Amino acid sequence: MAPPPTAPERIDHPSGPVVHKYGGSSLATLRQVRAVAERVAAAHRTGQPVVVVVSARGTTTDRLLALARSTGTPGSGRETDQLLATGESASAALLAMALHRIGVPADSLTGAQTGILATGPHGRGVIVAVDTDGINEVLARGAVAVVAGFQGLTARRDVITLGRGGSDTTAVAVAAELGAARCEIYTDVDGVFTADPRVLPAATVLPVVDVDVMAEMSFAGAKVMHARAVELAALRQVDIHVKHSARTGPGTVIAAREETKADMLESSTTVTGVVLDSDVTRVTLRFDAGDADAPADVFAFLARESLSVDMAALSDESTGVSIGITLHTDDVKPLQDFLAGRPGPPGRPLEYDDNITKLSLVGTGLLSRPDSTARLLRCLKSAAIAPSSVSASQMRISVTVPGGDAVRAARVLHDEFGLASLNAGTGFSAPVPA
Repeated sequence: MAPPPTAPERIDHPSGPVVHKYGGSSLATLRQVRAVAERVAAAHRTGQPVVVVVSARGTTTDRLLALARSTGTPGSGRETDQLLATGESASAALLAMALHRIGVPADSLTGAQTGILATGPHGRGVIVAVDTDGINEVLARGAVAVVAGFQGLTARRDVITLGRGGSDTTAVAVAAELGAARCEIYTDVDGVFTADPRVLPAATVLPVVDVDVMAEMSFAGAKVMHARAVELAALRQVDIHVKHSARTGPGTVIAAREETKADMLESSTTVTGVVLDSDVTRVTLRFDAGDADAPADVFAFLARESLSVDMAALSDESTGVSIGITLHTDDVKPLQDFLAGRPGPPGRPLEYDDNITKLSLVGTGLLSRPDSTARLLRCLKSAAIAPSSVSASQMRISVTVPGGDAVRAARVLHDEFGLASLNAGTGFSAPVPA
C-alpha cells in the first residue's frame, strides 16, 4: 500500500517566492488577461516561485451584487458571499488558462483551496490564518499558483468575502505566510502619489513611503491600497511594491522592513500627501441622559461588524449624550438598523450630513509641529473654505469640508506644503527589488 501523501516542504529559493496581485481593472478584457499572463510568465522564467492573487474582472462584483439585489434579498449574507466569490474564482481560472496557452504551468485556487481561514460577518470577513500547503504543492511542481482573492472559509466551512480591499489583504497575508521576498501590487496607476493625480495633475509619484504613513493615507481614503492590507504588511514586515500593470516604471516601495526604511532618510518629510475621501458621512447620534450604556453599545456594534469610524467626538449635554462620528457612507444603513432594534430608551433620530468630503494631510510628526494644523486652517480660510470637524494625530490631520469645495481645498493645500516638488532635486531613487 502506498504511504499517505504528505504536505510538500516549503520552497527554498535565495530570495523566496514573489507574490503578484492584479486588480479588476488590470484584468477587465481578455487582452489585458493575456498581457498579465506575459508579465507573470517573465517572472516565472527567472526560476523564482510565483504566486498571483487576482480580483474579479472589471465590473463583475457590481454586476453580481445587482443580480443578488434583483432577487429581493436584503443585505449581504452567506448566499451573497457564495455568489460574489465566483468573480475572483473566474479571474483565477482565466489567468491560469492564459498561462497554459503560452506554455507556463499554472493552477487556479479558490480561497478555500488556498487555505485562507476567516471569521466575522459575511461581506466583511477578517483573515485569521493561511494554510499554505495547497500553494506549496503547486509551487513544488514548478507551476504558478493563481489565487482567487477577496475570499476565505469560515470555521463552519462557509465561503466568506473579505470586504473592501480584500484582494490586497489576501496578497499580503499569503506573502507573509510564504516568507515572500516581496508583494507586488499591480494596478492602474504608476504608484503612490502625493495626491490623487486624477484630481490634481500636479501630484507626483512617491518613490518610497513608510508603511505606517501609507496605512494612514489608506485609512484617510487613498484608493491605491486598502488600510487593512497595509496594516498587515506593517505587522508582518512585508515590503509592498506598487506598480502600473500596463507599463514599466519604478513605482512606489511601501517600506515595512527596517533595511528598506533605512533607504528613506533622504526623502523623509513632515507632510507626504493630501488625501480626499468623498465616500464618507458625518453622523450625529443623541441619547437621553438616562441611557448611560448608549456610547459603549454603539462602538461595540461598530467593532463587531468591522465598521471603521473616524473623527469621533463624545460630549455630555444637560439633556443627554451626543456622539459624532465619520464613517463610510455605505455603513450608515447598518448603523440605523442597529439603533432601530436596540433595546432601551429610544434615541433621537440619527442626524447625518453626506454632502461632505474628508480632507487629510498625512505625514510624520505632525503633532510635534503644531504649525502644520495652523497652516492648514489659515490656508483654507484664505481660500474661503469653511472646515467643520477637525482631528489631528502624529501622522494625520483631517478636516471635513463641503463636497463642492473639496478639490479646490486639496489643490491649495498641495501647493501650500510644496508637494508638487517633494522629490525634486533630492537625487533619491526607490530601491527596486531584484
